[in-house]
Amino acid sequence: MIIVIKPHTPSDSVQRIIDEVAKLGYEPKPIHGAVQTVVAAIGDETTHQSLESLLTWPEVESVLRVQKRYKLASRETRDASTVHVAGHPIGTGQPFCLMAGPCSVESEDQLMTTARAVKAAGAVLLRGGAFKPRTSPYEFQGLGEPGLKLLAAARAETGLGIVTEVLAERDVDLVASYADLLQIGARNAQNFSLIKEAARSQKPILLKRGLSMKIEEWLLAAEYALSEGNPNVILCERGIRTFETYTRNTLDLAAVAIAKKESHLPVVVDPSQGCGRADLVTELCKAAVALAADGLLIEVHPCPAEAWSDGQQQVDLNAFSNLVREIQPFIQLVRP
Repeated sequence: MIIVIKPHTPSDSVQRIIDEVAKLGYEPKPIHGAVQTVVAAIGDETTHQSLESLLTWPEVESVLRVQKRYKLASRETRDASTVHVAGHPIGTGQPFCLMAGPCSVESEDQLMTTARAVKAAGAVLLRGGAFKPRTSPYEFQGLGEPGLKLLAAARAETGLGIVTEVLAERDVDLVASYADLLQIGARNAQNFSLIKEAARSQKPILLKRGLSMKIEEWLLAAEYALSEGNPNVILCERGIRTFETYTRNTLDLAAVAIAKKESHLPVVVDPSQGCGRADLVTELCKAAVALAADGLLIEVHPCPAEAWSDGQQQVDLNAFSNLVREIQPFIQLVRP
């Protein structure tokens, strides 16, 4: 860390700060300028007390971190990682990954019809919510384990891997027994107990960004899973809440580029949640592919108007087929 001392601080006060840095377990390296002193504190920030407490000293102007707080998720540890889900590699340099399916599992006919269609169009993973986090307690909450069984049946018939959300620690073992990829949704993106429990299952984790989460917080949430010894974490940008009302959320495509630059973890995009409007999904998919996202998570329903949840943002089967065809030139350009 670097401690910047206010200009014209007396030398005895500077020495007190240097002594305090040493007391806290760091090796102080003062750099004296004409009017200002900077102290480089040498030491592992993960095993020592944070020096940010020195901001309470009147002589200290600022304390700056040198190391990333998200050690395991950072590109400082490795260049790029690949996560395998149901035999499909996801990451930089790997085939582009399409995950698609309904917002929620409603019935065998609805799920099977969707699974067959998205498989035919090129998807390799089937998304579908068996447990649904809803804003209102009176809205459809998902089928629960019967929904998981339908997902398993769809996998058995189509060969598609299963992506589904886990909402509570008590459900991790149950959901992990059916799913190939455990989704931690936006509402639980900083539920660290849930993230750690999901990581301990050793199933790959799809970590969505929270509604008002800073990028650093998103990467630190991933750090919780990685620190549990589970290296298989995929980041998912799904839009953040802003003052804009034209769309349900604002898909932060800049976050995709930043996450790819800062972290070695694969990054995918959920354009359906990202805007909440089916008519914008294709264009957002093109943009996500152009930004070198590693995959897409798209909501697809046989009849969106009859969907039990979020019908307005789900594309129908024909629209999904057309979407896949339209993004191919972008995929070929970015991943030749």
